[in-house]
Amino acid sequence: MVMRPVYIALEKFPYFERVEVNFKFYQGRSDEQKVLSIRSLHAAFSNLYPDKSVLEISTKSENLLGRKLSAFNLPVKIPNSDKFALLESVYQGSKVFENGGPFADLFDKPARYAKVNGRLRTSGALIAFQFGEEKFSLEPKNFFYNWLYITALAAQTELAAEVLNYDAFTDIVFNPVKSISTQANSAAIFVGLSRAGFIDSAVESKENFLKIVYCL
Repeated sequence: MVMRPVYIALEKFPYFERVEVNFKFYQGRSDEQKVLSIRSLHAAFSNLYPDKSVLEISTKSENLLGRKLSAFNLPVKIPNSDKFALLESVYQGSKVFENGGPFADLFDKPARYAKVNGRLRTSGALIAFQFGEEKFSLEPKNFFYNWLYITALAAQTELAAEVLNYDAFTDIVFNPVKSISTQANSAAIFVGLSRAGFIDSAVESKENFLKIVYCL
């Protein structure tokens, strides 16, 4: 048995609630093991919150919408161009380190390649993010990732409409001991903002996003 977070959308600040759920985790790297773990996590969550509909967001999701919403599949428009790139590639390529970055060439790479690019581990400490002309500090935590994900999702009108049918989100690949940001959290904030009527204002600018999502 392990504990993993489930993110529930809220219609008021901070627009999500994180709950820890205890469930049987199936060890192994195969897709089959991941699916068993997702089913186990969702069953445990539904026992606690029977009125909440839950969606797994990852490439391992059994739901097509969940796979489309994965950072490995969600498209992001590149500023000042007509090009799109995968969100994970953009997130990794936008990192600025003490001794290098951003590495915008990663925008054109597959997400799995971008995530393990050697420069991300040999360029010193992470100090910021830069996407186009916009610069993002490391605080508040998850700021750039949430902004990037939520603005990208808002631009995908069909996906944005579909995700509103769900109340809670999981990401079976996310391990909170090893990582900070997760698409499940971002999706919950998106739904919360949408239901509160603030999504359009929040994605107008990063300054608006900070004020609405983080009260800064």
